[in-house]
Amino acid sequence: MTLPTLFKAVLIAGPLVAAAAFACPVYAQNVGQKPDGVVELYTSQGCGSCPPADAVLKQLVAEGKIVALAFHVDYWDYRGWIDNLALPENTARQNAYRKALGLTGVYTPQAILNGREHVNGQDGTKIRRRIDEMRNGDSGLTVPVSIEKTAPDRLIINIGEGPGAKNPVRVLLAYFNKETIVSIPDGENGGRNVSYANSVRAMETVGMWDGKSQKIEIPLTEIASKKASGCAVLLQEMLGEGKPGPIIGASIMTKP
Repeated sequence: MTLPTLFKAVLIAGPLVAAAAFACPVYAQNVGQKPDGVVELYTSQGCGSCPPADAVLKQLVAEGKIVALAFHVDYWDYRGWIDNLALPENTARQNAYRKALGLTGVYTPQAILNGREHVNGQDGTKIRRRIDEMRNGDSGLTVPVSIEKTAPDRLIINIGEGPGAKNPVRVLLAYFNKETIVSIPDGENGGRNVSYANSVRAMETVGMWDGKSQKIEIPLTEIASKKASGCAVLLQEMLGEGKPGPIIGASIMTKP
């Protein structure tokens, strides 16, 4: 579904309904194992083309090789159903990618791969192929990153050494819900029950990286405060004017 011209500069703020609340500590998945890449799916409960892409993302999460995150956007809320996982910040991030990648508009389902390129989120075969090509080329994740619970009340982010980037590099933390099942009564997906994986509930910058090894401690209560069940670390270059660039390191942890 492409975005109408009228809505290309989206600043719509939709109502927000919190999903599953944080209930127990989180644990790292595959500590020390570098993921193959990062996939950000921009999706909406109001987009009739999105359920197949949501299923692709859920499968990527299950495979456990990729940091896969769903960013629900709010610009389709006017079509008869308000996405209760959508955040205006997610829409803003997608629009920032539009500027960074030189696109004329945004759409759903759009998958952003390693912060470098976009593909149709329904095309799981192409997503896997391009991530593999990036991993084996010069567009993969080059900096080791891990996140783990090392004390009862804190998380530790460990970032290794790596070649210095030509742009400033932010350490981003994305809080997400591992699974949210939504019954959609109206709109293009009316009558469907859809299972959404790794829906992002909030993002924040927790530091900067300058090429040297670094450790960042995060209170475990931050996850509870975001009403999330997991978090992912993204080491991302910033291209100026708030535009996101290549992701050069990543890690993820969820409830078991």
